[in-house]
Amino acid sequence: MNETTLKEFLRHNKAGRDQFIFAKNLTLEQFLNTCQRGNWILWLFTKTNPDSLRELTLAKAHCANTVRHLMKDERSKRAVDVAIAFGEEKATREELKDAAKAADVAVHITDSNAYWYAALSAYAAAYATNVDQGAHSCFNAAHTAADAAHAAESAEDAEKQNQKQTADICRKYLPLEIWDQNLI
Repeated sequence: MNETTLKEFLRHNKAGRDQFIFAKNLTLEQFLNTCQRGNWILWLFTKTNPDSLRELTLAKAHCANTVRHLMKDERSKRAVDVAIAFGEEKATREELKDAAKAADVAVHITDSNAYWYAALSAYAAAYATNVDQGAHSCFNAAHTAADAAHAAESAEDAEKQNQKQTADICRKYLPLEIWDQNLI
């Protein structure tokens, strides 16, 4: 694998402009080691490991858990817990689906920006029950966690700190060894 291959992969899969600019001259390993955005790592993992739903869900759930203190509805917290359990093979896909449905209700009744983003992050963590849904919700689990941190703290620093925290979580739960590097 070389940087040209990663660059082509990102272009082919329509990576976001900022993500492409950051990663275009990096190898996958360099990207994973230096990226400070959990949502970018999750997005790339879904593209390279489309069949790794448990690993993806586990990472997303831990990203959402970074704003658990902003989740005011127990359904949101439960969705994160079930998503972690699913990632650890302790919950079924049906339990995950039910938790996502319940968390969706919490999203729609939340009245504050910070709490809404936190609830949405929990919903996104539990939502993916197939690869297509995983590609969309992977971005949202980490991205909305960062948005929740930003809204709660009203500071860009809080958002950046959460982005770095979710990137570290992704490196922990999605180590290079489990990536399908044949696609890049």
